[in-house]
Amino acid sequence: MRLASLGEILWDLIGNQELLGGATFNFSVQLSRLGHDVSFISAVGDDDRGRRALEEAARTGLSTKFIRTVNDAPTGTVSVTIDAQGQPSYVLNRPAAYDFAAMPDQRINPEWLYHGTLQFIEPRMRSLLHELIRAYPEARRFYDINLRKNSYTAPLVMELLERADVVKLNEDELVHVQQMAATSHQTIESFCRDYASRFEWDAVCVTRGANGCAILKGSDYVEVGGLPVKVADTVGAGDAFAAAFLHGLDQDWPAARIGAFANRLGALVASRPGGVPEWSWSELG
Repeated sequence: MRLASLGEILWDLIGNQELLGGATFNFSVQLSRLGHDVSFISAVGDDDRGRRALEEAARTGLSTKFIRTVNDAPTGTVSVTIDAQGQPSYVLNRPAAYDFAAMPDQRINPEWLYHGTLQFIEPRMRSLLHELIRAYPEARRFYDINLRKNSYTAPLVMELLERADVVKLNEDELVHVQQMAATSHQTIESFCRDYASRFEWDAVCVTRGANGCAILKGSDYVEVGGLPVKVADTVGAGDAFAAAFLHGLDQDWPAARIGAFANRLGALVASRPGGVPEWSWSELG
């Protein structure tokens, strides 16, 4: 598939380490590794971190053609704290260069448009998203919610949910979305069916950590159990899952097969440190 992804590239500051990441960057790397044509639209600062980011991004195999270098802000960073269970918490440091991404000069004709939430708290980035949608109205839209503290509002999330064709969220985000929309569902399945009908989604996925995932594709609902894994950290695991989920949708696999495949890639990434650790197809089985 051809996909345009719009979002953040930044350095995860974990202890004394600096690891290149950002949910949209991680997703884009993993989807590219899965064999798809990814146009990643973002920006870095004209600084040492920016230069190193471009070099590392290129080393992952991701095209850097649409990553601008800007003077308006430094290359993005996020302070990451990992708890005893390997779960990360994030403090985003802004202003950041990724908030100054721009429309590509050349046509890219994507079949899919992918994004999260945090970038669109900035009005200029919402305008860029709207510009992309106007330029490529036929592109299907994949919204991976990825809520981050102080980087979303209820009206923004509702707008993005309404624009989406496919949505991914985790169990905590499911609770937050229901609070924003003033709804209450006793089961994940009832949430998925109600919201898919309400917003006319083609598919929705709820990730459940070690318990796997729940997927509604069309009318087909499944819950797929997780895989036992020794967690190094979970940074990037959800983004890898999202890439594998979209890969399976593009292949038109049944929901159960998509969930199993996405769980495997997510677990593989969680078992290794960093947002985009190396993996091989043979390890996916």
